[in-house]
Amino acid sequence: MLYLPMDDMLKKSDSIYKLVMLVCARAKELNEGVPPLIESKSQKWITVALEEIKENKINYKRGKESCT
Repeated sequence: MLYLPMDDMLKKSDSIYKLVMLVCARAKELNEGVPPLIESKSQKWITVALEEIKENKINYKRGKESCT
């Protein structure tokens, strides 16, 4: 089982919400066939996405937020 300290993961993002959205978006990409950026023992896309973020392979850019 993968253990990821929450404090370390929150340093990768400024909020838990953005971290969850980033993990979900990356897991969806992996599920659609985009190759993983790391070698992982896990076959679960959520775990692979978390590992990629932990290893700084995935980042996000903050843009202007708009309400539509």
